[in-house]
Amino acid sequence: MNNIAKYFKQTFEDYQVLVKVNHDGLTGTELIIHPDGRVEKTEMEFDEEIFDDLEVDGFKTCSPLEFNLQLSKSDK
Repeated sequence: MNNIAKYFKQTFEDYQVLVKVNHDGLTGTELIIHPDGRVEKTEMEFDEEIFDDLEVDGFKTCSPLEFNLQLSKSDK
């Protein structure tokens, strides 16, 4: 695996979720963008099936820029 994080997003009914999976494939960050614009940040630990799980849940790749713009708005 390379040393670059991978970024994903999915839009649900009234909120959006962005996920960063670090290069180790087992850690990362989840951002939940609420309808009022609030961004909730959660540090995550994943299992080895994270990429399959994201695909099954309909997540698509997104850019690091999009993720980091939302991260800058989070409830640090």
